[in-house]
Amino acid sequence: MRILIVSDIHANLTAFEAVLQEASNFDAIWCLGDLVGYGPDPNECIELIQTLPNLLCILGNHDSAVINRINPNSFNPEAKKAIQWTQKVLSKKNKAFLDRLPKTSIQNNVTIAHGSPRYPVWEYLLDPHTAMISFDYFETPYCFVGHTHIPAIFILKNEIDLFTIPKIPKPNQTLTLTERSIINPGSVGQPRDKDIRSAFALYDTENHQWDYRRVVYDIQSVQKRMRRAKLPERHINRLSAGW
Repeated sequence: MRILIVSDIHANLTAFEAVLQEASNFDAIWCLGDLVGYGPDPNECIELIQTLPNLLCILGNHDSAVINRINPNSFNPEAKKAIQWTQKVLSKKNKAFLDRLPKTSIQNNVTIAHGSPRYPVWEYLLDPHTAMISFDYFETPYCFVGHTHIPAIFILKNEIDLFTIPKIPKPNQTLTLTERSIINPGSVGQPRDKDIRSAFALYDTENHQWDYRRVVYDIQSVQKRMRRAKLPERHINRLSAGW
């Protein structure tokens, strides 16, 4: 089975559409959370993803805040403003969709979480130490996470010594997964690794291969919609800077 892995779409329809076009044929799609927040197209992104085959979508921290499972005051002022705007424009039907999303899931021997297997909705896996701890919180060979907006692979080389090696994948590179790993595909809608292209991956469940990709999209059109919606300028600028 060929599965499209996406995360942190963040209401960026143009980026999401570019990913779907680049990915082309896939049997299923797994979304690792944060469909909404930051961007100008929350309804459109939720409605589009529901049309895709064999969808699995889990809850992210911005999704949670929009449906009031997390207090928006927990976010910085600009992120809070975007959440409050999203709450105003999001349809009842699409809020109900977010409300049905699970916090975590296990599929095809893969644990799926937004933040981490320890704290599924809101923990950042940015360093080997935190990743090393996280290996104790799932039993499957692999765990797919998002949240950081930075693509990365943490490989557990030795379970006795709990030695974790971080690896930054190169775009358009297919890796065969042979050891226990925590993998982040990066962000579709708001990359933060100095690469402004949307990030995603294709996962081959039979051969355990991770095909990491980047794709360009029309950033300026998204920024124009964000300005019309009076979303924070900082979020607008970071799309063209990749931070």
